[in-house]
Amino acid sequence: MGKAVKLECAICGKIYDPDPEFTTCPDCGIDGTMHVLYDYEEIRETMTAESLARDPNRSLWRYLSLLPVSDVDAVPALQVGWTPLYDSKALAERYGVGRLLVKDDGRNPTASYKDRASAVATAMAKELGRDVVACASTGNAASSLSGFAAVSGLKSVIFVPEAAPEAKVTQLLVYGSRVFSVRGDYEETVNLAIEAIDSEGWYNRNCAINPYLVEGKKTCAMEIAEQMGWKVPDRVITSVGDGCIISSLYKGFLDLKRIGLIDRIPAITGVQAEGACPIHDAVLSGADRVTFGPADTLADSISVGAPRNWAKALNAVRSSGGTTVTVSDQEILEAMTELARATGVFGEPAGVTSFAGFRKMADQGTLGSDETVAIVVTGNGLKDAASARKAVEAPTSVDPSMESFLKVLKR
Repeated sequence: MGKAVKLECAICGKIYDPDPEFTTCPDCGIDGTMHVLYDYEEIRETMTAESLARDPNRSLWRYLSLLPVSDVDAVPALQVGWTPLYDSKALAERYGVGRLLVKDDGRNPTASYKDRASAVATAMAKELGRDVVACASTGNAASSLSGFAAVSGLKSVIFVPEAAPEAKVTQLLVYGSRVFSVRGDYEETVNLAIEAIDSEGWYNRNCAINPYLVEGKKTCAMEIAEQMGWKVPDRVITSVGDGCIISSLYKGFLDLKRIGLIDRIPAITGVQAEGACPIHDAVLSGADRVTFGPADTLADSISVGAPRNWAKALNAVRSSGGTTVTVSDQEILEAMTELARATGVFGEPAGVTSFAGFRKMADQGTLGSDETVAIVVTGNGLKDAASARKAVEAPTSVDPSMESFLKVLKR
């Protein structure tokens, strides 16, 4: 079963014992997020392509050997992971690439990628005997935690910025969470949540602070590799907010390479909104650190001006030979409708930001004609229907008669 053997600071590289209560590097402070490391030589012997092919468990828990959870009885009952990977020949041809794959993580239980982290968070909280799990979130991580806490018999406390979409806040209340709507932005919300969690002794589900949660998120990369027969794409593109998802994709591929299931890591490529792009700015300038700033984008899940997992995000891009790109809110809305109409995948603004970035890179000629690209759609479009309405025209109004209908139809 999965058991971490070391924690390594993403900034200074210092090694620590894997205490589940331990979060960030004391020397580097809150920026010193941790890499979780395993006994890869031992896992190489037991977790093979053949053993996975025989495993009937179509969920993220098929990768338990590379997860920090030890008690299988603590695993929540909700099905999470093994989401579809669609091959869109039409879009590949339209944009002049060899192959385009769409990973639809909006198919998870609470309709977002964040379920992967929440599944691990609630399992570990139960292992540690905790009754309350808490986090700060712009919406998806919060609704995800609420659902998994509910099915696991745990209480959840959620801090959200007051601008969080109504649909996401409604999910929290339906699941029974204690919700605090913070009169401030995401950074202020996170700061309050961290203080409250430390004060009250709750289990911390903030992915940028708790290193074990990225381990749940990394399973998306592992699924992509397995669904492609262990021949990974040339490039994987994802939206970027606080840096957890992009770093988790890199970690997933890296762990598979360490145990010999794949022989290379795709170029990990991040897409940020023009109004919230501190990680892109650091990549573009070659900076060693990210400068925090304001955030303003309709894609609420990536409206992050102070990304807490910036160190791992920069490492993911640079170590894989990837890059970053920014897109406007209008480009995000255009991507939403095109992706839905070409593939049937309806993503929320942050979810389709990956496709918006793919379109921009293709139009700029930065993608190869024989390149295989996978994009990750991180959340379902119904998460933010108000934004989706901005991308489409109003329905046609008719009277309830065939005469009225035919007149309108002929216009």
